[in-house]
Amino acid sequence: MTADYKIKVQNVTKEFDLFKTRSDQLKAFFSVSNQKIPEFWALKGVSLEVEAGETLGLIGVNGSGKSTLSNIISGVIPQTTGIVDVRGDTSIVAINSGLRGQLTGLENIRLKALMMGMTNKEIDDMLDDIIAFADIGDFVYQPVKSYSSGMKSRLGFAIAVHINPDILIIDEALSVGDDTFYQKCVEKIQTFKEAGKTIIFVSHSLKQVEMLCDRVAWIQYGDLKQIGPTDEVVTEYREFIKWFKELSKKDKKKYQNDAKEKQKAFDIKEYQKEITAERQEAEPGNPHVAREVQKDFYGSVISETMSWPTRIFTAFVALAVLFFMMVNISGHSLSEVVTHPNTMFHPTSTLVGPGVTKSSK
Repeated sequence: MTADYKIKVQNVTKEFDLFKTRSDQLKAFFSVSNQKIPEFWALKGVSLEVEAGETLGLIGVNGSGKSTLSNIISGVIPQTTGIVDVRGDTSIVAINSGLRGQLTGLENIRLKALMMGMTNKEIDDMLDDIIAFADIGDFVYQPVKSYSSGMKSRLGFAIAVHINPDILIIDEALSVGDDTFYQKCVEKIQTFKEAGKTIIFVSHSLKQVEMLCDRVAWIQYGDLKQIGPTDEVVTEYREFIKWFKELSKKDKKKYQNDAKEKQKAFDIKEYQKEITAERQEAEPGNPHVAREVQKDFYGSVISETMSWPTRIFTAFVALAVLFFMMVNISGHSLSEVVTHPNTMFHPTSTLVGPGVTKSSK
């Protein structure tokens, strides 16, 4: 990998726990259960780079991990392992992404722009342009939860392209809406390309990918199957789709189930060993390869379970809260409880003087 890039993704994986109940999820968060939780690896070690001013397409069948990867790059969700280095502000356009259902369209515009660091004056200056581009009429004054999927996509796209991000991520946002809006979006994307913006374009429409993308990455059930010039990768992908469609219904189901079972059976420790072995072969004189790989895998990852110090601190806080609640219910002040601890457990007694209590009976 080179040092001159806009986006770098290296050995990125994403694991989702397949919890059966809410209580199982809570136990796993506090690390109080030793029960084995089924895992599903949406990404199994993806590495790629995107250059400044490049438009990279992400293609693949449903459930391949395209949206997972785009959400990790945009910062919506964290990776499980690996390095994600994004040099610039990102804005993702996806149905429902970044829109609060309880807020109106206008309120969502202002909220998202403020989150991108814009001032109220800057927002006011571009507000009319965003509303005009979205073209959703009086619905802009209504809560987003009342919008159709097409209207959400229109508003999300309008906001994203007008806040002028360094990196624009488009996830199936052009798959809804009419031809007029689609053409407006394409023209805006072309304007972004001409301005040297970096774009990640996720789509099932190979024609759109061929028209807009410089390179394409084919994600296949969590793996980066191929990356390269658009025409080469799209040609290979079309051959795969043709082959898949010619399979019997039974064989299609078997192929999909086998791929998903591999995602469940993926072993992150074995993968790390493979990467370490490759690095050791490439750098035979480096005695710190294993430590460097460990750092690359987990150095920038936030743990999804509590460490022991955090668990102890959380338990202490919970007990303190419970104690203050009991004090409040008992009807005594904290100073009374500290001086006369027995009064907390005798709600029928009343303090009448220093060290003296009188029963209410």
